[in-house]
Amino acid sequence: MIKISKNVLLSKHSNYRIGGKAKYFFEAKTVKEIKDAILWAKANKQKVFILGGGTNLLFSDKGYNGLVLKVSINHLKAKGERIFVGAGVSIEDLLKFSAQKKLSGLEWAGGLPGALGGAIRGNAGAFKGETKDNIESVESFNIKTLEVEICKNKACQFSYRTSFFKKKDGEFIITAATIKLKKGNTKQIQALIDDKIKFRKAKHPLEFPNSGSVFKNTPLSQVLKEKTLEYKEGVRQASFNLRGTTVPVKNDPFPVIPTAFLISAAGLKGTKSGGAMISTKHPNFIINVSGAKATDILALIKLIKVTLKRKFGLKVEEEVQIVGY
Repeated sequence: MIKISKNVLLSKHSNYRIGGKAKYFFEAKTVKEIKDAILWAKANKQKVFILGGGTNLLFSDKGYNGLVLKVSINHLKAKGERIFVGAGVSIEDLLKFSAQKKLSGLEWAGGLPGALGGAIRGNAGAFKGETKDNIESVESFNIKTLEVEICKNKACQFSYRTSFFKKKDGEFIITAATIKLKKGNTKQIQALIDDKIKFRKAKHPLEFPNSGSVFKNTPLSQVLKEKTLEYKEGVRQASFNLRGTTVPVKNDPFPVIPTAFLISAAGLKGTKSGGAMISTKHPNFIINVSGAKATDILALIKLIKVTLKRKFGLKVEEEVQIVGY
């Protein structure tokens, strides 16, 4: 019999250190506990929010009026060139394990926060790598049928910062995955991981509570489709003119317009709302500098969206998940 907690402060489960109380809270360490929690929620007519590492979300100041179910399935096992890993395992621990086992392919994720389940759901990526690149299959719990299902990589419908599981939000709970890597050298693997961690520390405002990049970058193909770009067909460009501003293009891992550049070019770096601020170190980070509320973060999100639409004609989309509104 599982024990459901009441009135749990969500700010303790969020990288932002923001959020009111969850009406109900449970941390599941097995698939059976997930099933029991879902059955409890159904019996008690409670909505459910699935929580992973809490690194890419913003909880409401009013909390969550339902059950917050934290997935903490933390097994890690290697066999040959494959790693069998629970959804609750942190990316940091997964990388340490892969280096120890001399398995290469995840080095791009050095310094990536959060747990594997969230990385799969949002197809997290950096340094020209994406979570999908090494996923062989994903195990998930079907909330409707109460059965465990296995999805091969193609069935996961991975694309830029999304997946089948994100598209079907509230229908499946990622519980584990099989990751296919290749043999490598521990020292070389660790050196590449450390290099990415060093870069993040130098470029990102990690000294403040944050949720990582607040907005997705804009795929160049989307801008071309909207015909807001001066573009010569057949010519690849490292930058282009967008409404009088020279804008760079980077690979992420395909050509995208960096939202951080747009925010900076719009003169929004350092803008504050209450205890929140648009970072001067990396403008796509909105940081909690002094006891910020969720409403402070939301005010800056709205300001950025309105400003970039007006100045560049671009509609940027949030990467951070907003919960409780």
